[in-house]
Amino acid sequence: MAKLYLVPTPIGNLSDMTFRAIEVLKSVDLILAEDTRTSGKLLKHFEIENRMSSYHLHNEHKVVSNIVQRIMDGETMALISDAGTPAISDPGFLLVRECIENDVEVECLPGATAFVLALVNSGLPNEKFFFEGFLPHKKGRQTRLKELAELKHSIVLYESPHRLLKTLSQLIEFFGAERKVSVSRELTKMHEENVRGSLQEVYDHFNSKPIKGEIVIVVAGNNS
Repeated sequence: MAKLYLVPTPIGNLSDMTFRAIEVLKSVDLILAEDTRTSGKLLKHFEIENRMSSYHLHNEHKVVSNIVQRIMDGETMALISDAGTPAISDPGFLLVRECIENDVEVECLPGATAFVLALVNSGLPNEKFFFEGFLPHKKGRQTRLKELAELKHSIVLYESPHRLLKTLSQLIEFFGAERKVSVSRELTKMHEENVRGSLQEVYDHFNSKPIKGEIVIVVAGNNS
């Protein structure tokens, strides 16, 4: 029976691709990719020749119904993002919801997710945590930071390199300079870096050097 597969892809190191992920991508009728140029390099590396179609934040509302109908008509598809597990701060939720509402089977493979690595590696309490993902860029940002500052559990944020210093400075403003934090950069890649300490210490570290790569921030909860 046709179904939708959610297939995680490596967040940096291609060796993290699983055998099962490769098998699934070789077996499906169509691969839905966030960026076909980025995914094309991955598929070429693993000699996967199946067709791709774009599925991203800017077109998912337009194409989701058609995709679900095609699966219902017998096509098996796989959804991948540029890196990591689909639907975690990436496109995928709408498609999964639409499939479930139409009794289309959805199967998610295990694989790379950046925030899990960063959280476990942070040294901060992780038996309970709050995943925020990306903060609002403008509207509601300060209100959200005030709310997060009161949470008792570790908080996980995603951030881009060009916004890291701004975010760290705002975390200092709303959380206090001594709140513990861990910032992970370039996870699984050759230049992976994990910087731990107070918010002020970590801000000073990154303020003294160029910043590259995707960022995961783990902030300690408010236990004062």
